[in-house]
Amino acid sequence: MNVVAILLAAGSATRFGSDKLLHPLPHDVPIAVQAARHLRAVFEENVFVVVRPEAKELSDLFRREGCKVVVCENAAEGMGASLACAVRAAADAEGFLVALGDMPFIRASTIVAVREALAAGALLAAPFFRARRGHPVGIAARYRGELERLRGDEGARDLLANHAAELVKIPVGDPGVMRDIDTPADLAPPIVV
Repeated sequence: MNVVAILLAAGSATRFGSDKLLHPLPHDVPIAVQAARHLRAVFEENVFVVVRPEAKELSDLFRREGCKVVVCENAAEGMGASLACAVRAAADAEGFLVALGDMPFIRASTIVAVREALAAGALLAAPFFRARRGHPVGIAARYRGELERLRGDEGARDLLANHAAELVKIPVGDPGVMRDIDTPADLAPPIVV
């Protein structure tokens, strides 16, 4: 089954105070590049990354990482527009694994589990950590039309809500599925309880 990874990296990062996707992690790799590397470890060349038109530096970094860069002209409309743009670019895909550029701590094993759920016939799949849905989310091509019509900043949230009965819940021991970087304080090591 031709499942592709989509990394949404076209946000404005207003809460971070600077371009968070370019902000280096402690090992000096930018946040979004680390997120892309985790996807590339599983998907190899089938990683589509959506960027804003003005994100030249980020685009160049993703290309060097071997990703397919999709410039979304209307990215300023929000995550929904970016996801729609990526789905159109991955025209022959039979499934989409949608990840976020500000989530660099997701384990490869979690990515594999979501991809395998799609390959096994799941229409929707997502990892659950401590009974909470995380990322990345797997979406079968059956929902391509709905994805291509997305607008605004909701992403696939409404699609998941409208088809909740179809969602395959994958329990994982990966706190990275819940850990996004919105502010510099989010880079501090998490306190595990």
